[in-house]
Amino acid sequence: MRFVLHLFMQNWKDYKVRIKIPVRWGDMDAYEHVNNAVYVKWNEDARIEYLKKLSKKLHDGKVGPILARQDVKYIFPVVFPDTINIGIRVCEILKDRLVFETKMWSKKSKRLVAIVHSTVMAYDLMKKEKTDIPNAWLLGIHKIQGE
Repeated sequence: MRFVLHLFMQNWKDYKVRIKIPVRWGDMDAYEHVNNAVYVKWNEDARIEYLKKLSKKLHDGKVGPILARQDVKYIFPVVFPDTINIGIRVCEILKDRLVFETKMWSKKSKRLVAIVHSTVMAYDLMKKEKTDIPNAWLLGIHKIQGE
């Protein structure tokens, strides 16, 4: 059993920020599987966990992260009861934005169930516009991901 679990989560160790979320009965919809909006919430939970590791505060009063886009690829339906193992990492760094990759694995089904790509902009809270990624964020990413 351990070998099968290892194969289905073979990329798990590539993600330095990981969380586990129990599927709740109320997460399911009329089609008897987890509603698509719940995956977005799970992604938010993972993204916030990553940002908390990046900095004690989500913003310094000057620049903060703001979600600009997210794309969810639904691979396999999830049903109650289950536990979802989620890994998140920064997969692309641009001048004014970070692209996060999130993978979600079902413990019960022993398979990848969704992949999410999220774009987070650096947002100048005073000027109310995008800005360059702060150096502190870049250093934090390298520290988290070991790159």
